[in-house]
Amino acid sequence: MTPLLITLLIVAGITLLIVIGYLNNVVENGKLERARLKIELAERLRRCGEINDTFPGQLMTPALKLLLTRLELNLNQRQLALDKQSADLKAHIIELEGLIGQGENIAVNNPPSPIQTEAKAKDVRFLLEALHNQITRAAQEGFLTASEAKHWIRVIRQILVLLHIEFFNNLGQLALQQEQPGQARLAFERGVQYLRKQPEPALYQEQLTYMEKLLARANAMVLDQMEPATMDENELTQGLKTDTEENWKKKALYD
Repeated sequence: MTPLLITLLIVAGITLLIVIGYLNNVVENGKLERARLKIELAERLRRCGEINDTFPGQLMTPALKLLLTRLELNLNQRQLALDKQSADLKAHIIELEGLIGQGENIAVNNPPSPIQTEAKAKDVRFLLEALHNQITRAAQEGFLTASEAKHWIRVIRQILVLLHIEFFNNLGQLALQQEQPGQARLAFERGVQYLRKQPEPALYQEQLTYMEKLLARANAMVLDQMEPATMDENELTQGLKTDTEENWKKKALYD
């Protein structure tokens, strides 16, 4: 065996080791990427399911329910591409396809959940933020068209306004029931100011008019409480009268 042949064999061996190492690295990177994608899809699916299941019924519409079901289907289909033998995924995909086939007739079973506290309002706002992220990602990945994504982002903004309207209204009504017109006036005033600041106030003119009426009512109740009871006789007014009579008698005596 000549030195040249030995050199070529050594070079070939080193090259083979490099190729094997590269291929192993590619395989490992592929496994890591699949594992990362599985975790990401599972998390996105969990968030999507949370929105679908816990969103307040008074703010949920058939169109929104349909969108969320479509997003869930897309994520499940992508999971199935990574785990083709999963019977559970296949069954769930069939179920979701059946719901989507109902179109706008899809059932909305979310129970109403009144927005009566700031904590509850924040929880729903977080759900809307999560929905915004889901829509943005779906558009970036090509599942939703740009026009669809733009439409739904506008819908999210409108739902956010409705959320604030319900919160301020419930807060004010509760204060009225508790005979706290000052607190009610503050809640309705915040609602009016919020609606007046909207970029498209004409969309909420009916709600603004209603909130202004509630504000006027609460304000009138506050003013009524502040008026002195001029017709009522009490110890103070009686005392003032006595002092006045005594002063008049003293003045007449000394004059």
